[in-house]
Amino acid sequence: MRQQSAGHQPPCQGLNAPMAQALRLYAFLGMLLSAVWCPLAVAQQRDFIAWLQDVRAEAMRLGVRPQTLDSALTGLQPVPRVIELDRKQPDDTLTYAQYLDRILPASRVQKGLRLLQEHRGRLQEIGTKYGVSPGMIVALWGIETDFGRATGNFPVLASLATLAYDGRRSAFFRGELFNALRIVDAGHIRPEAMTGSWAGAMGQNQFMPSSFLQYAVDHDGDGRKDIWSTLVDVFASTANYLASSGWRGREPWGHRVALPADFDVARQKEAGEQTLAAWQALGIRRLDGQAFPADITSATLVLPGGATSYAFLVYANYQVLLKWNRSNYFALTVGQFADKLGGP
Repeated sequence: MRQQSAGHQPPCQGLNAPMAQALRLYAFLGMLLSAVWCPLAVAQQRDFIAWLQDVRAEAMRLGVRPQTLDSALTGLQPVPRVIELDRKQPDDTLTYAQYLDRILPASRVQKGLRLLQEHRGRLQEIGTKYGVSPGMIVALWGIETDFGRATGNFPVLASLATLAYDGRRSAFFRGELFNALRIVDAGHIRPEAMTGSWAGAMGQNQFMPSSFLQYAVDHDGDGRKDIWSTLVDVFASTANYLASSGWRGREPWGHRVALPADFDVARQKEAGEQTLAAWQALGIRRLDGQAFPADITSATLVLPGGATSYAFLVYANYQVLLKWNRSNYFALTVGQFADKLGGP
C-alpha cells in the first residue's frame, strides 16, 4: 500500500479527540439537514407543478390557446430572487430633495433634451394625436427606464408565477399572469422575450400586463404592440395611458410655490382641494413670480418635505400622474422633468 503523504491526511487524522468528534458531528448534521431539505424542496417543486397545471386549466377556460400555454408554461420555475426582492423592498428614507437629486440629475435632463430633439417629429405627431406634450412623454420614458436603458431582465412570466404562487399578493399577481399569457397569445411578444422588472412591469414604459392590455398601442401598424423595442409604440402607449386617464391637453400639472412666513402648515396641508383664488388669498405665490394660469380653478397643496422645503400647488393633470404611480415623489419629479423639457 502506498504511504499517504503528510499533506494529504484523512480528514480527522492528526486532530485531538474533541476536535475530531466535533467534525464528525458537523458532518452528521450536514447529512441530516440535507436529508430533510431535499424532500422538502422536491415536495415544493411538486406543489408548484400542480399549481401551474391549475393555472393552465384556468387560462384555457379564459380562451388562451393550448399551444401558447405549451410555449409559455413548459419548464417554468419559481425565481427565488423575486421573493427575496419582494420581501426586502427598501424603506423610503430619502427626503424629497435627495430623491430629486438622485432621480433627476443634470445629466438625465441633458439626455432627455437630446432625445427629445432626435425624435421630435414622431413625438409631435403622437403628442398632437393624444393631447399630451412630447416633454411629458419623454419625462416618463426617462424616469421609468432611463430612456429604455434599464427595462429589467427578469422573465416576466416566471416572475409573475413566482409571486402568484407565493401567496402574499397571490390574487393580484395571478390576474397579471393571465394578462401576460393573453399578451403572448395575441402575438405581441414571444414568451422568452417578455422581460421586465422583478414585479412584472414590462418594456420601456414599465407597463404591468393589465396596463398593457388597456393602453398599449400599435402605432406603426405592424400588428404588434411592442413596448420593448419599437419607440413609436412606446411613445404612443405612454400618451394613450395619460389621455385615457383624463389628461387635459396643455394644462400644467402644477407649479412650485412659495408660502408666506405666517402660513399655518398644520391647518392647511390637509385641506385638500381648494379654489386657486383661496390659496392665493392665503398668500401663496408661484416661486418664479409669474401669475397662475387663468383657466385653472382649483388646486391642491403638496408638501413633500414639510413646510421648510418644497411646496407645490397641483392641478387635475397631477392626479393623472398619480394613477401612473401612486407616489408624490414620482409625480412631482416627472412634472418638473417635463417642464425642463418644455411641456406640461
